[in-house]
Amino acid sequence: MPSSDVVVIGGGQAGLAAAFYLRRAGIDHVVLDARPVPGGAWPLTWNSLRLFSVARHSSLPGWPMSPFPDGYPTAQHVVDYLTAYEKRYDIPVQRPVQVREVGRDEHGLLVHTDNGTWSARHVVSATGTWWRPFRPSVRLPGRQLHTVDYAGPQEFAGRKVVVVGGGNSGAQIAADLLPHAELTWMTRRPPRYMPDEIDGKALFDIATRHGGVGELGDIVAVPAVREARDSGLLVATPMDDGVLADADAVLWCTGFRAALGHLAPLRLRAANGRIAVDGTTAVEEPRLHLVGYGSWTGPASATLIGVGPTAKATVAKIAASLA
Repeated sequence: MPSSDVVVIGGGQAGLAAAFYLRRAGIDHVVLDARPVPGGAWPLTWNSLRLFSVARHSSLPGWPMSPFPDGYPTAQHVVDYLTAYEKRYDIPVQRPVQVREVGRDEHGLLVHTDNGTWSARHVVSATGTWWRPFRPSVRLPGRQLHTVDYAGPQEFAGRKVVVVGGGNSGAQIAADLLPHAELTWMTRRPPRYMPDEIDGKALFDIATRHGGVGELGDIVAVPAVREARDSGLLVATPMDDGVLADADAVLWCTGFRAALGHLAPLRLRAANGRIAVDGTTAVEEPRLHLVGYGSWTGPASATLIGVGPTAKATVAKIAASLA
């Protein structure tokens, strides 16, 4: 049975940030990634997706992302950056390795995969949320898709499409579909745009100082969204069951949940679906650490710029334990 001081589950941005600090601390570690290629979930996003920040404010620890000529980087630019980051720091990623579950024995934690079992003194779970989309249980005659299923507008040309969701994904996808489909954008309440000068760097600063950005709004006005909004064409309407039923396709931009199924054998999840943490360390299993799942595992920790501080703090705690 192979063993490592630390097994990191997930080779996306959170896993790479953790590996950076583990490498710097000289701690033996391995990263197990289910994807066949680098980049985490970024290669699976829609073609027109843009980050909320320019490249210099969208970087992992140690090495800045290269500038993007048009301001806000595309998803492919992020994939290229994460691929190069992995090579630059010689991060020990094994892929594709699917982690099935994490359990315990008398010596530590056991990470069971489709390619054998690893023994670990500590486990960093960095699987994110993309793999667990929230899909409303609604019966409709047309196609139903989620953000994760959307690649671009071409397949919806000339069709009646309803985009549901008042967050960034809903606004960006609705703007993307506008020139191609007979679009209806539905939100539970009127869209709340953040001030146009707000970007991801400002959001990170506010989140780390004040613990949340909800008062500012829900949507960052990236250029495509701003243009569609200012043209008067990107207009949200209230939820309407009749319009939903008449649509050729409904795109649910309704968010995600933490992908924690592999941790089920540890029996740590509370009624709200989360695991109680002290920082990023599981309260009832201090050898388990959760990095990059959102505000409950650190301010802005599900973002490129925000995951670094929580990854650093996590590794410092692991290093102290191993010492």
